[in-house]
Amino acid sequence: MPIRLADQVEVMNDSGLERLLVNERLEITTRLASRLKDERAAKGLSLDALAKLSGVSRSMLSEIERGESSPTVASLWNLTRALGVDFSSLLDEDEEPTQSIREILRAEQTPMIRNRAAGCVIRILSAPDEVGRTEVYDIYFEQGGVLESAAHKSGCVEHLTVLEGVLQIASAGESAEVSMGDTIRYAADVQHEMRARNEARVLLVVKNG
Repeated sequence: MPIRLADQVEVMNDSGLERLLVNERLEITTRLASRLKDERAAKGLSLDALAKLSGVSRSMLSEIERGESSPTVASLWNLTRALGVDFSSLLDEDEEPTQSIREILRAEQTPMIRNRAAGCVIRILSAPDEVGRTEVYDIYFEQGGVLESAAHKSGCVEHLTVLEGVLQIASAGESAEVSMGDTIRYAADVQHEMRARNEARVLLVVKNG
């Protein structure tokens, strides 16, 4: 026998709804108490000073900050004016904190491409969602390694810094030699290549236009 959706829904009775509303009011009161206290402390105001600025009595302020009383709309308005804050900022729910460290990719987890024909190993350092925008690579060349690349999308520029060794970089018929510590920028929306004399290592940033 099929089960109707209505049979699975628990209808909240009056007492349940009342408990929900009470809990919500308590949460708002607690949040408001904490925010007011923090804002007052941030402004360096005592209870007496804020009472004078807002016109709300010291005893009422004390009760509000302890979460023992809820201010009237008029009192709350006067408090926000005295503290110089937005009305909504005292009542909005806290946002989830954003982590400063977004990701740690250990050495053994770093994606790697071994190009035996070119004589190089390419480690992909940029995040997957950066593909086609800003791509970062750590490239190791064996002696005599050559990495040839077809033209990328229009406006693409590569920024290459030599970490070890000496390389010859060519782009659309022009070429230059770069060694350890040098940085070269060149058009990558044309045929281009990297050629290592001996063992070498580079940091390559591909910036798509």
